[in-house]
Amino acid sequence: MASLLCFLVIAFMFLINNVQGGPPSPGYYPSSKVPSIGFNQGFRNLWGPQHQSLNQDSLTIWLDKSSGSGFKSLKDYRSGYFGAAIKLHPDYTAGVITSYYLSNNEEHPGNHDEIDIEFLGTTLDKPYTLQTNVYIKGSGDGNIIGREMQFHLWFDPTQDFHNYAILWNPTEIIFFVDDVPIRRYSRKSDATFPQRPMYLYGSIWDASSWATEHGKYKADYSHQPFVGRYKNFKLSGCSTNSGASCRPFSGSPTGSEGLSSQQKEAMDWVQRNYKVYDYCHDPRRDHTQTPEC
Repeated sequence: MASLLCFLVIAFMFLINNVQGGPPSPGYYPSSKVPSIGFNQGFRNLWGPQHQSLNQDSLTIWLDKSSGSGFKSLKDYRSGYFGAAIKLHPDYTAGVITSYYLSNNEEHPGNHDEIDIEFLGTTLDKPYTLQTNVYIKGSGDGNIIGREMQFHLWFDPTQDFHNYAILWNPTEIIFFVDDVPIRRYSRKSDATFPQRPMYLYGSIWDASSWATEHGKYKADYSHQPFVGRYKNFKLSGCSTNSGASCRPFSGSPTGSEGLSSQQKEAMDWVQRNYKVYDYCHDPRRDHTQTPEC
């Protein structure tokens, strides 16, 4: 009995250490293929300029009771790799969204496409939630179909900068955290995949109505300002002005569609241990509207 108990304790400790130690190496690092650019080389302020500060290409944006802030890429893209190192605000951040995303909402209001990385603010006793989402011809107003997949992270995103990226090409969308793929969304039909050009955006804003536990906890401005920090911007893609010779970026070391076996192993580890919501597995959803599930 004692030997069995000892074995179980060792096995449990191994499991805990394996989870806390981070995901297996993906073996391939797409971010290393894309040089960093300065903020002004690829972006401009979109709103809240008084809540935006640039220091040697490290951008700080913040939200207080008067305003948040947002920025936008200078070009729109048909595909590409879009990344940045981001450091999130510690302490109470319920109701606050810090984001990095692709959208064509300004060109197609109410009928737009979107690929999201959104950090959902939280209370003091709970971790940040990283929400990934894909919209096709919809505005997020309840009349469209969101494709949310949410994760906790295997590190504290408030302690240091970490690299977050979206890869979007004609066959797939892959979300990366520190070059580890956490989600792959493949093109299974034209109706379920965004194809129109999009700009890249970042922002910090008050989404108290839904951001934290479906709006249970609101933004508390006694904790203001809420700050988001961005650096090491990476933009590599085919813009609308690129010629036909522009080749879409691949997330695989072979340059083909999909992920390598080592990348899949890393992604499976993340999804087993840190995925907290998947729209395809939500029994409350009408899955006739999400045929890719």
